[in-house]
Amino acid sequence: MLNTRNTCFFILLVFCSYTASAQKPLTLKDAIQSALNNYGIIKAKANYVKSATANVKESQREQLPDFNISGQQDYGTVNGQFGPSYGYKGFSVASSGPTLPNQNWTAAFGSLYLANISWDFFSFGKAKEKVKVSRSILAENTTDLAQEQFEDEVRVSSAYLNLLAAQQLSTTQQKNLDRAIALRDVVLARVKGGLNPGVDSSLANAEVSSARIALTNAQDFVQVQANQLAQFMGVVQKDFVLDTLFVTTIPKTIDPQTVVNTDNHPLLKFYQSRIGYSDELIKYYKSFYYPTFSFFSTFQERGSGFNSAYGLANPGAFTQSYGPGVDPTRGNYLIGIGLFWNLSTPLRVKQQIEAQHFNSLGLQNEYEVVDQNLKNQAILAETRIQNALKNYREAPIGLKAASDAYLQKTVLYKNGLATIVDVTQALYALNRAETDSYIAYNNVWQALLLKSASSGDFTTFINEF
Repeated sequence: MLNTRNTCFFILLVFCSYTASAQKPLTLKDAIQSALNNYGIIKAKANYVKSATANVKESQREQLPDFNISGQQDYGTVNGQFGPSYGYKGFSVASSGPTLPNQNWTAAFGSLYLANISWDFFSFGKAKEKVKVSRSILAENTTDLAQEQFEDEVRVSSAYLNLLAAQQLSTTQQKNLDRAIALRDVVLARVKGGLNPGVDSSLANAEVSSARIALTNAQDFVQVQANQLAQFMGVVQKDFVLDTLFVTTIPKTIDPQTVVNTDNHPLLKFYQSRIGYSDELIKYYKSFYYPTFSFFSTFQERGSGFNSAYGLANPGAFTQSYGPGVDPTRGNYLIGIGLFWNLSTPLRVKQQIEAQHFNSLGLQNEYEVVDQNLKNQAILAETRIQNALKNYREAPIGLKAASDAYLQKTVLYKNGLATIVDVTQALYALNRAETDSYIAYNNVWQALLLKSASSGDFTTFINEF
């Protein structure tokens, strides 16, 4: 019974160890999702969108009237003049005491408590245009985020396919090395038996050395591609185990003749939003041609250490005590409507409008260049799909022929009917045919990815698996 338990425990331990060591393959969809969650540029642009959203709310609230309250307690003189006055968006009404014939430095405590409202209730659309400018900035940042996400989806997919191709090339070079070593063993045996000249062993050793160098180079290329994929995913590089779907099948629905419409491309939308922002700035600048109508209202209470009898006839009617000085005893109010118009502003704004107009034209030119490049890329994608499909159909034929030729040459060599040169040539042809076979599958997916990138519709690629 004890032995049975120990055996079961051992089997369970081995099974758990195997399960823990087996690494789950990284699917392309998982790689893309990791990039969307972790890539630093996407995070940054997402924060820019949040910032622009907050700016829109701030510009909307700028239309609210200013409402200020204030309180002060001070100590000083009261030389002044009679009459009310109001400073634009100021905080006090200048109501003061009697006017004395000469300056004096008699001082006492005083206080001022006020509430002030100022509202630019009509400004010929300045506030609304500013909100529109803020919204256009939000639209630009939003489309910028969308195009960055789209570009990263394409970049991750391309890097994923490149890494998978590199891994398959490394596997091919490993097979080539294994064949070269097996061939060398056959050659050495025949040379030792005197059936072949000694130079054959030198050629066999050279072929093994060349295969090892090719394998090392392929492994180095794998690390380079893995590093590129890790950067786009926003993770630390590791030994990625990828889905081999892309080297065993091709897309189910792939039509190289499909007409590509780039109007909804995320990159074009981004450039269009830049033009929209520039055009909104022009409208905003034009609103500065016109004046601003403002409503204002102020209510205040004041306290003073100077008595109402203080003046030329009774200069001693004041107290320097703190309490009586800060206790409010008089109040004033003021309401009004004002028109404020800087007549030199139109001269400056005219040049701003002209500069922004040329900026809009420049952005339009950039849009046209990007649009033309995407259309040319779409044409190239169709051609690449056609060529990739041709190579995909030819690759199995070449691999079958190369495999048969290598088998034939090795059999002939073992029977003394072929030279080592014939066998190494067949070995090279088989290695190249295996490489072409793996690449043929990968190139079909890469061509479809290029078509997806040029059309701006990533679903044409990602929905294939």
